[in-house]
Amino acid sequence: MQTSIQYQALALFSGGLDSILATKVIQQQGISVLGIHFVSPFFGEPQSIEHWQKIYTIPIIAYDIGKEYVEMLRARPEHGFGKVLNPCIDCKVLMFTKAKQLMADYGAQFLISGTVVGQRPMSQRRDAINIVDRDADIRQIVLSPLSALRLKPTPMEENGLVDRSKLLGLWGRGRKAQLQMAKDLGMTEIPTPAGGCRLADKEAAARYFPLFQYHADPQAEDFELSNIGRQYWKKRSWLSIGRDQHDNNLLETFHKDSDYCFRLASFPGPIGLGRPLPDVPWSEIRIEEAASLVASFSPKAKKSLRSVDVIVGHNGTKKAISVLPDRGQENGWFPPEWAQTEEWKKAWVRK
Repeated sequence: MQTSIQYQALALFSGGLDSILATKVIQQQGISVLGIHFVSPFFGEPQSIEHWQKIYTIPIIAYDIGKEYVEMLRARPEHGFGKVLNPCIDCKVLMFTKAKQLMADYGAQFLISGTVVGQRPMSQRRDAINIVDRDADIRQIVLSPLSALRLKPTPMEENGLVDRSKLLGLWGRGRKAQLQMAKDLGMTEIPTPAGGCRLADKEAAARYFPLFQYHADPQAEDFELSNIGRQYWKKRSWLSIGRDQHDNNLLETFHKDSDYCFRLASFPGPIGLGRPLPDVPWSEIRIEEAASLVASFSPKAKKSLRSVDVIVGHNGTKKAISVLPDRGQENGWFPPEWAQTEEWKKAWVRK
């Protein structure tokens, strides 16, 4: 559906320095650009968009691709993973494919990428760039302003829409040129170079693998839940425990009637959220174990050295059970670890 506000170009806008600079290079040619900030359980900062728009003077919208991203992961990325669970090439293919579909809505004539040739070992090699362009079918409509002079001229340059002489030929992993550009543009806030994808972080990625391993049909919201607080698993039983009030508030927003919600009756402490997997009911013993584990993260409850009451909510009912606070290892509850994830990854890729 075409929108009332039209733009000549859409930029894949991560919030990183390269995406900002690539957009500004094109804006300086008098071309209107809309930043598309893709969001999934694994990346995205939609809460930062208002701030970015203000300090960088770039219009930006958030676009959720969580459902499609999870489907891509479950189908096993065609071009494989990086060192952790990061499917960088398939990720770019998905985002460019979605951006291409949005072009008609905004009347856009081309796409802008913050790619710098040779910067990232998996997704910004020349061969990887070619794969993305081919698989997303964007060869004729994508422009990388920061490395354009090291790439073949695009139709946008050849037809005069974009002035090639005002584009750059950056290459490699150094940031000196980008930092100088940011200074010249008067940017007062420069993003750090750290990557924003949780799938590239071992500790974060370990939270996701039990869903792939045990859940028959994991959804984007399940992966979002696995980002919150402490994560514990006992075989196919899953429990999230808040670390602080912020986590507790988030867990409340994710609570479904079919979940088990654990709250201490008489002591301050975390909220626990047990989400049963399809066809994996929780026994009374499993519920008591989870309640005991949640209570163990209340310092005052643990210090009491006695049984404490935990209110368990499930399917619209509530009941109090008395348990001893216990960290759960003896009962087989453990947080997922990267070593387990790595072994599972190797076996999964070989299938």
